[in-house]
This record gives sequence, C-alpha cells and structure tokens, in this order.
Amino acid sequence: MSDRPDEVLDLFVIGGGINGAGIANDAAGRGLSVGLCEQGDLAGATSSASSKLIHGGLRYLEHHEYRLVREALREREVLMAKAPHIIWPLRFILPHRPHLRPAWMLRAGLFLYDHLGKRKRLPGSRGIRLDHRQGLAPSITHGFEYSDCWVDDARLVTLNAIQARDNGAEILVRTRCIDAQERDGLWELTLEETEGGARLTRRCKTLVNAAGPWVESVVRGQAHRHSRYGVRLIQGSHLIVPRLNHDERAYILQNTDKRIVFVLPYEEDFSLIGTTDRRYEGDPSGIEASQEEIDYLLTVVNAHFRTQLSRESVIRTFSGVRPLCDDESADPSVMTRDYTLDLDTHGAPLLSVFGGKITTYRKLAEAALEALSPHLPEMRPDWTAEALLPGGEIGDQAAFETRLLADYPYLDTGQARRFARTYGTLCREFLDGRDSQAALGEAFGAGLTAAEVDYLVEREWARSAEDILWRRTKLALRLTASEQQRLADYLETATAHGTTRPSPTEASPRRTPPERAASGSSRGSSRGS
Repeated sequence: MSDRPDEVLDLFVIGGGINGAGIANDAAGRGLSVGLCEQGDLAGATSSASSKLIHGGLRYLEHHEYRLVREALREREVLMAKAPHIIWPLRFILPHRPHLRPAWMLRAGLFLYDHLGKRKRLPGSRGIRLDHRQGLAPSITHGFEYSDCWVDDARLVTLNAIQARDNGAEILVRTRCIDAQERDGLWELTLEETEGGARLTRRCKTLVNAAGPWVESVVRGQAHRHSRYGVRLIQGSHLIVPRLNHDERAYILQNTDKRIVFVLPYEEDFSLIGTTDRRYEGDPSGIEASQEEIDYLLTVVNAHFRTQLSRESVIRTFSGVRPLCDDESADPSVMTRDYTLDLDTHGAPLLSVFGGKITTYRKLAEAALEALSPHLPEMRPDWTAEALLPGGEIGDQAAFETRLLADYPYLDTGQARRFARTYGTLCREFLDGRDSQAALGEAFGAGLTAAEVDYLVEREWARSAEDILWRRTKLALRLTASEQQRLADYLETATAHGTTRPSPTEASPRRTPPERAASGSSRGSSRGS
C-alpha cells in the first residue's frame, strides 16, 4: 500500500460494515473508482452481531413502519436469488399467548406480512397446533407459522467487498481514517494502518461516511462538519446455547413487555437467542452482554420451553450496537430501523449513513448513489438487483453439495456441506488441484485445513484466528482451545515467514469472471435528504 498523490478517486467509503461494503460494491460496478477503509476487520462490529436474518420485520408492523417492511420483504426475494449459498429460507413458529396479543391481531399482521411484498419463493403463513414435539411448555397449544430467511451476516459483508475488489475497488482493512480535509473542492484523506502506524493519503471527489456506531464522530471529528442528525446507540445482545429444538424451524417469542425474542437454529447443534434493546453509552468497541440481558433472554425462553436454561447453559454471548437515527423515541424498541442519508454539499460532498438493516443494505446503497449522482455524472446505471454475489453460482445448496462430493471425493460430508453454505463456488479456489485430505495441508480440527486458511488470508483479508473462526466461519464453536491456539500459531508463523500473503490492507486483485457481470435495474430511495 502506498500514497497515490496524483490519483483522484470518484468515491471513498469510511467503514467496512454491510452499508459501507454494499455502497463500495455498487459504486465500483457502475464504473466508478472506489476506495474503502475499515479500522478493524470487515464486519468486525455491528454487521457480525446481528440476529442473522433477512426479514421484513414482523414486529415493525405494530409501529406502522409499512414502507420499511414492504421494502425489506421485496429485498428478501432479491437477496435469496443473489446469494443462495449464504441465504436460505427459514420457517418461524409464533406461539399464541392470548394475554399478550389476541389471535385476530396476529392473523391480521401475518396477512399483511404475506402480501405487502412480492412474495414468490416462500410459502405463506398458517395457523398450527402445537404439542410436545416442539418442546414448548404444555400450556402453549396453538400458534402460527410463517417464512423469513437466514443469512450469514459477516460473509454477506465479505462477499460484497470481494465483488467490489473484483470490480476494481481498493479495500483497505485495519486502516483508519484519521483526518479528512477539503482542498480545491476535493477530499484529502489521511489514513493510518492500525498495525504498524504507517500513513498514506487518498484524494476523492465524494466521501461516504458509513462508520456505523462511529458515524457521528466521523462527521464532527475527521470531516470537521456538523450533522443535522444525531445517532442513538442501541445495544442488542445474543446468547448461544445447546440446541433447544431438533427440527429446522425458528421461534419468535412474545414477551410481556411487548418485545419479541428469536430462538434460531444455529450451526446445526446450537440455538441462537436474541435480541435485547437498550440504550448504550460508551465506546462501541467495548460492548458485551450484561448479566441483566442474559437473565432477560433466559427468562423469556424459559417461559416458553420445557427445557429450562440457566446461565451455565450459555456457551457464548455476543453483542452489537445498532446506530439508529435519533428520532427522540423514549423506548429503544420503537425507534425506527429505517435508514437516513444525510448529504452535506457545503463544500466537497459528504454523505453520512444513519441506521439501516442488513436486509435493506442493497437498496440503501442504491439510494446513496442516487443522492450522489449529480456529483458523479459518469456513473453507470444500477446493476446489483440481478447480479449474483461471488460464489453464488450454485443453483441449489443440496445439489452443489452433491457436486462437491463428486468432484472432490476425499471431502467428508460435513466439509462439503459447510463449503456449500459458506463459500459456494469460491471453495474451488482452494480445492482445485488437490486430490486428498493430506493435500489440503495441516488440519486444525472440524474440517479446517491450511488450504482454506491460506485462501482466507490471501483472498478474504483474514488476519487473526478470530477473523477466521468467528467471521469467515463459525468454527470457534467446534475447535478446542488448543486447536484454536494452533491456528493462531500457524497464522503468526506463516506471516513471519511469508508462506502466506497476508495483507492488513488489500487482498490480491482478481479479474472479474463473466458470470458476475450481470446487471439489472432498480432505484433506491432514502428517508433523509
């Protein structure tokens, strides 16, 4: 990585979460010259701490967020087609508890949910009888069932970054923007590597602030501007526990405080429980689940399931901070999850992103580029609605898993299933040319080998064991402490000896395959200016 004093980029993005990666990807695919910096790992904060759902947001109907729900439901269909390797259908059971919401209200809400968006792929809702097979408390005998989707949130971010790079964008990870100055109508950015402290500069015509929880501090600090909007940080925490139910359905549980809690099938042997909503004040990088949040989630689940959980049941917790546009709501649960785009043209254009949901990241990116279009007249039309994300050329997950086992007979079924659901066709990059498990190199456990690790370092910006075990994969749930340490030692040795090609900045460039050059047309919109 070096200075480029004579180059002027069309657009530079601060923030490597889903909104930043999505905007960079969309912009690069429209023929713009693009750069992005992320102070940590891609999806290292909020975007890897979600409930892992592509959904319309059933509970948002109670708060009359009809536009948001409609857009999210339509995007649910688009994203299923774009990324079948990391997004798949999920059926939800909604137990009926009459003292919380009457049956007619739930039926009406689910009717709207079925019909607000253009539902084509997913089955609609229906009433169901519940019995001991669901593992619910004996008093819960009736409920409803409806559809949404699962997503590997961190991989969604990484795949957008890969596609942006394939379209020519410069992706700089572990690199923070420490200052942004206006000179001659352009932005001049001072960037600093977080490992080593090397500094460099980039110049750009337009600057996008997609820093998530740090969005307001970037406006006032690095960019030296004033924002029309404030940000409210809302903490959401999740628990991972042993599997509560043995089919592939999820649960949406009502609570007496009118909030809902999800119980989601997770990595085959586990359940993911979340989320909470509470005001957060402090450093977003230091967030962790509180004992009160843990007890709250356990109490809701224990009120619904026969199996009773305790704090000792919790295998791991994780928390994220949702940076919502401050609409002065007293209750964090009713604050809008819609996004607001704030375009400041008092000088070089600065676009700041407040709020947003993973489900609507693509529409947010389209809206951001629409807002910037007067300043980027050479920008080509939108294209992401029809384009597959990298690795998505699988058709059907089960069929692709079968093809992997046929093409690489040395794989076990667990590896083939994980590769299909994590990488799609990208796994061929580290499988091609190898004819045995031994040829994949050192085995760290749970099917993770040196070939996969080297690929993640060289092609997907992974640097640490945490990057690999929690964000690129979820294998930390499978590997023992000693196996995880072996991986960390391998990464340190390989980096020191140069046997892999890790970079804290930009992974190796790559020619865009023809099948990833698809285009479509769709226009976004924003709540803000």
